[in-house]
Amino acid sequence: MKLINILVVSSLCLTLCLSTLVSSSLQPYQAIFNFGDSLSDTGNFLLSGALAFPVIGKLPYGETFFQHATGRCSDGRLVVDFIVEAFGLPLLPPYLALNKTQDIQHGVNFAVAGATALDPEFFYQRKIGPVMWTNDSLSTQLGWFKKLKPSLCSTKQECDNYFKKTLFLVGEIGGNDYNYAFFVGGNMEQLKASVPYVVGAITNATSALIEEGAVELLVPGNLPIGCSAVYLTLFQTTNRAYYDKRNGCLKAFNAFSKYHNSELKRALATLRQKYPHANIIYADYYGAAMPFFHAPQHYGFKSGTLRACCGGGGPYNFNNSARCGHIGSTACKDPSSYVNWDGIHLTEAAYRYIAEGLIHGQFTKPI
Repeated sequence: MKLINILVVSSLCLTLCLSTLVSSSLQPYQAIFNFGDSLSDTGNFLLSGALAFPVIGKLPYGETFFQHATGRCSDGRLVVDFIVEAFGLPLLPPYLALNKTQDIQHGVNFAVAGATALDPEFFYQRKIGPVMWTNDSLSTQLGWFKKLKPSLCSTKQECDNYFKKTLFLVGEIGGNDYNYAFFVGGNMEQLKASVPYVVGAITNATSALIEEGAVELLVPGNLPIGCSAVYLTLFQTTNRAYYDKRNGCLKAFNAFSKYHNSELKRALATLRQKYPHANIIYADYYGAAMPFFHAPQHYGFKSGTLRACCGGGGPYNFNNSARCGHIGSTACKDPSSYVNWDGIHLTEAAYRYIAEGLIHGQFTKPI
């Protein structure tokens, strides 16, 4: 069964739930391959040795579901984990953890926390390189996949049969391209000028995967960064006109996310014309997240949406000098009552709702 068919059925029958998909004897996909950044990294950043003692390698990270740190930038599972579980597949192993005897036929995760859509040279040329977490950009991850491909299939027919039952998640990616620049003082106009480059990198990678044989691809947009505790802290102002009255988010930054997403959707539409045989589906992370910012109590977020669960104080519980896991920070007792985990990333509870929105089809749109 194609994902496109699931989406049509799901949009007509919104009572479809994750448990139904999991229990179904007909599995639409036999494998899932994921590319991205910290929103979907399941351990590659830790394994890359990018930092000597990264805090995501210890509790409270991972406390909710795994009861230990896994390299995920959250208290528990991520959107990719819920998608994988929904199709009855095992959690994806991080690429850098693979060994010669490991079964990779059900998929692999190439995402790396801090990764960018654009290559590192773009940022080093603009004097931003030193603040980057990693140089393992989207093109590096694509290279890893190409290196791994011969282990998955050896002939064109074998690859065609394998990939028609395989889902490729291309992101979320691109958020860090903007984060790095915003956090070192880049202005809105400068960042808007970079959007075509970032979107181009995402669509080029999507195109490259199709050329490698991918036919089922899910490409997410950006989250509403104006509702993120790190942005609300770094760019806070006493001028209430900068905040939307309903949610308390920074209007200009949410507008920027929407601009990136609109440009990405436009580019994917063009890409689909080039590859009519491929199902290129846009995942609306922004749309899936906004309902619980609008009505947090309805989704069980009784502790709010803008304050981080884990942090070192301040109006949004984000303190750059005492970030989650560092000395001076504490974690809340019930992460499921929060949307925001550490000021940058979301809680497992929030990721679950986003995943449900995608799987139900309400926020996954064929281009």
